[in-house]
Amino acid sequence: MSIYVGNLSYDVTQEDLNGVFAEYGSVKRVQLPTDRETGRVRGFAFVEMGTEAEETSAIDALDGAEWMGRDLKVNKAKPKEDRGSFGGSGRGNRRY
Repeated sequence: MSIYVGNLSYDVTQEDLNGVFAEYGSVKRVQLPTDRETGRVRGFAFVEMGTEAEETSAIDALDGAEWMGRDLKVNKAKPKEDRGSFGGSGRGNRRY
């Protein structure tokens, strides 16, 4: 499972996140998505920790906490939705 971390400062780095979450257990991976065009951090991240207990501890402690001038939004990440291969309306190449 993974943790969603939202409302992040645009100045945050993977190292910053690793340091904060390491206080609650072992951090397996940090994903910090960036905008394709600008290369700028998008304001959210995903953190994977060693155990469910560590994830729960981090979520309980950090959700709503103020960090780097922002109130964090921290919760269990939802599985990525399957958007299909066409995107948009999902109608594919049907003719009407």
